[in-house]
Amino acid sequence: MSIKNGVYSFTVNAICLVLLVGNLLYLIFAWGNLPEQIPAHFDSSGNVTRYGGKGELLILPIMNFLMYIGVSVVERFPQIWNTGVKVTEENKWRVHRIIKNMLVTIKMEMVALIVFISINQSLGANLPGWIIPIIPIVITVSIVFFIVKLIRAR
Repeated sequence: MSIKNGVYSFTVNAICLVLLVGNLLYLIFAWGNLPEQIPAHFDSSGNVTRYGGKGELLILPIMNFLMYIGVSVVERFPQIWNTGVKVTEENKWRVHRIIKNMLVTIKMEMVALIVFISINQSLGANLPGWIIPIIPIVITVSIVFFIVKLIRAR
């Protein structure tokens, strides 16, 4: 594997960790100033459909950490990835690098999204209307980008 790949993966994972820890620290330091009732569920337009106790603010950061750990474990086992192309000794490192970069990129997108929603909940606000349609667009663009790279690299 190239050093460039290691730098990208390391940088993206570092960004994820900063977001995860930052979200947790934000909640810890803001806890005393948060309202007792916070938005707990949103509809497809981003409007609040259910309120809950501020303890529910801990659900998203916990789920986010678990998702981060789960994807990080999967990243370590390229032999279980479905690459969509035939992996040979000649292309193995290129294919694995591209798939790993795709995984870490999507992981970062998901971590950032969940942190955004978590902080938005703590502010007691509706989600912006653009957030719901942008989620599948961003993830799809990332997947298509890496699939194209994968097809070219085989």
